[in-house]
Amino acid sequence: MLSSLTWKKWGSVLAIGALAFSLTACGGTGSSEEASSGTKQKEPSYPEKTISINAPSGAGGGLDTTARSLTKVLAETGLVKQPMIVENKPGGGQAVGLADFISQDSKDPYRLYLPSVPLLINNLRKEGNSPYSYKDLTPLAQLTKDYGAIVVPANSKYKDLKSLFDDLKKNPESFTLAGGSAPGSQDHLVAMLPAVKAGVDATKIKYVSYDGGGEAMIALIGGNADVLATDISGTGEYLKAGKVRVLGVSSSERLNGTYADIPTYKEEGIDAEFTIWRGLFGPKEMPKYAVDYWNKTLTEMTQKTEWKTVLETNGWEDGYKNSEDFKKFLKEQEVLVQEILESLKMQK
Repeated sequence: MLSSLTWKKWGSVLAIGALAFSLTACGGTGSSEEASSGTKQKEPSYPEKTISINAPSGAGGGLDTTARSLTKVLAETGLVKQPMIVENKPGGGQAVGLADFISQDSKDPYRLYLPSVPLLINNLRKEGNSPYSYKDLTPLAQLTKDYGAIVVPANSKYKDLKSLFDDLKKNPESFTLAGGSAPGSQDHLVAMLPAVKAGVDATKIKYVSYDGGGEAMIALIGGNADVLATDISGTGEYLKAGKVRVLGVSSSERLNGTYADIPTYKEEGIDAEFTIWRGLFGPKEMPKYAVDYWNKTLTEMTQKTEWKTVLETNGWEDGYKNSEDFKKFLKEQEVLVQEILESLKMQK
């Protein structure tokens, strides 16, 4: 028979073994849970294959040019080593491209979308042709910014916005306003924002839309319109040639170079600003690792000489905002666009 001392020794060994087994089991359970929850799983390497950018405009248009410039700089600087392609999806004032983008995998980080202000307008206006907004996407970055401009022929009697808007208040029906986009779209709002702020009944102004800013500019110079609403970058060559006069620009402060002598709306006593942006988006459920990648990559790109040269060559302003800042800006601009559309009785 075993002595009581021997039994005690064996009892101690068994107790220690049981405790060790218990701790191992607990540790094993924890590791299993961590593995299943993914907390210790390594994020996938990204990117590893071709990235496509949906540009909702025809070849040669502003969005197409921006998308191709972006891919070129990212490749030249080595910031993105995988191939990048641009797919043109024109139609419906960007609505066709957006619908195509939304219809595909909402988690695919290899699909990007590059629109501008109509992304908001098409969703908010009464006759808008898109049920989607920026909330159905993941904002990645604002890339460039341009500004609206109020333009008259060089021989116009109007030398400033105040005199123009004073006459518009008295007799808005007597003016023809030209723009390169549909009623209630970007060019229309460029003019209507300061007009509304100046107390003009914007619903009575005759707005004639043309197929692009170039055609609208020709109509103005040819005497078929009294005023043109367009983006300031599209006026440079006509200003230099002495064919037009720009009465005001929608920026927060004066621009440089060719546009240095043009007053802002605010300088003319009109409390209004409007930014014409172009930005990059991912699908709605884009993984965080992909969002982080583009935040880092695009921030680096904007510091490169190659990107700064692209901006200067195209007459674009550096409007870079990262994902979070861009999202906040879009929320603010959505409110502004809604306000203008309401004044035109064109909101949904």
